[in-house]
Amino acid sequence: MSVTAFKEPPALPDTRKDRRIGAILVEQLKLTSENVGQVLDAQRTSGARFGDTAVQLGLISADDLRRAIADQYDLAYLRPENRETNSELVVASQPFHPCAEQMRALRSQLLIRWANGGIRARMLAIVSPGRREGRSYLAANLAVSFAQLGESTLLIDADMRRPRQGRIFDVDNGVGLSAALSGRATLRSAVIPLPRFGPLSLLPAGARPPNPLELLSRDSFAILLHELQREYQVVLIDTPAAEPCADAQTVAFRAGGALVLARKDHTNLKATSRLFRVLGDAGASIAGTVLNSF
Repeated sequence: MSVTAFKEPPALPDTRKDRRIGAILVEQLKLTSENVGQVLDAQRTSGARFGDTAVQLGLISADDLRRAIADQYDLAYLRPENRETNSELVVASQPFHPCAEQMRALRSQLLIRWANGGIRARMLAIVSPGRREGRSYLAANLAVSFAQLGESTLLIDADMRRPRQGRIFDVDNGVGLSAALSGRATLRSAVIPLPRFGPLSLLPAGARPPNPLELLSRDSFAILLHELQREYQVVLIDTPAAEPCADAQTVAFRAGGALVLARKDHTNLKATSRLFRVLGDAGASIAGTVLNSF
């Protein structure tokens, strides 16, 4: 006799909790039960939505409503505080901008590719041939978009030559990857949680070392990535330009996969071809290519 094991289906959201806007606003102490009655009375006359009616009555602010909607649909990017973020973080500061939608489309394509390939270790180096092609912008926004989906995400700034992620996220870059790899700091002390964006954390580059390629080439970097891979569902790694140095090639080799970026009317075609060849020689899988334009 054979016995077939059945997998438990994924749990559905708990519908027992009242997720109506009125209930959420009461839960957040923005409305009282008496206020809810006022809004419902006015709503019967106007036919407007509950939240809009509450704003029109002056009972809540537009930001209160935005936060309630964010909680109702679990949308981190609608929370009021994210409108004050760096404008480069377009998926957080301008969630309905075409660039934000393109980032979400890229996220979907990667998720589909990983699912079709049965890839459980979702780690990618973001690489491009030259400077000023948008690697840091892409890495930051893609990381935020994965976190907005609820995926525990880590963004690593492995560009220890010209680090940018600390400035983009406005965090201290003093302790980071360079300190963790040189043994001057623990990994736990170097990683910075960024809960305002969802389950997102950043490992900044840290102080600029005199030997970045040597640090990335040591076994300690591979061990660090292996440890982080077990802790996070998605790990994205920002890298320096691939043409001037071998850092990006080394990171892609350690990560096992790369997302290749080129900038329209800027990136050299021969340099891009060389990068593909170098990544292939390193054994890094190409997850996809992105054409940037700015």
